[in-house]
Amino acid sequence: YCQDNEISWIDWENRDGALMAFTIRLIELRRSHPVFRRRRFFRGGPHGRTDADIAWFRPDGRSMTVRDWQSAFAKSMTVFLNGSAITERDRRGEPVIDDSFLVLFNAHHEPLDFRLPAARSGKSWLRLIDTADTLSEGDQLKAGESVVVEARSLQVLQKLG
Repeated sequence: YCQDNEISWIDWENRDGALMAFTIRLIELRRSHPVFRRRRFFRGGPHGRTDADIAWFRPDGRSMTVRDWQSAFAKSMTVFLNGSAITERDRRGEPVIDDSFLVLFNAHHEPLDFRLPAARSGKSWLRLIDTADTLSEGDQLKAGESVVVEARSLQVLQKLG
C-alpha cells in the first residue's frame, strides 16, 4: 500500500484470470456494503456491547481487553462490523442499515484456530472471502465454531442469523 515499486505493482496486462476474478469480488463486496465504505471513524463502545459499530475479539472468540492489545498476538484478531449500528446517513438523510460482518485477521507466520464469537454477535455466518483460498466461499459456520485461518491471511464472514 502506498508504495510505487514492485511490492505493490500488479501486471494487469497479463490478466491473471484468478487474480482478476478475486479482485472483482472484493470490489463488488465493498460496493454492495456500506459497512466497508464508512466516511467517519468508528465510535466503538464499552467492552462487550453488542450494539457498538465495531468490536474486537481475540482468536479464542473472547472480547479483547486493553491488556490483549499489548500482547504479541494482537496481530491476530477478529473484527465485528455491525451493519445495524452505522451512524452515518445516506444522501437523503435516511439511516444506513447493512449486513454485519466478521473479519478474521491472521498476521502470524503459522495457521491459527479462531473461535467465532458468542451468538450475541451472530448465530451463523457465511464465508465470503478467504485470501488463502481465493476460490473458497459459501461455507456456513456457527457461533462458537472453530475456523482455521491460514498464515498471513484473512477471512470475511457475513452474518446470516
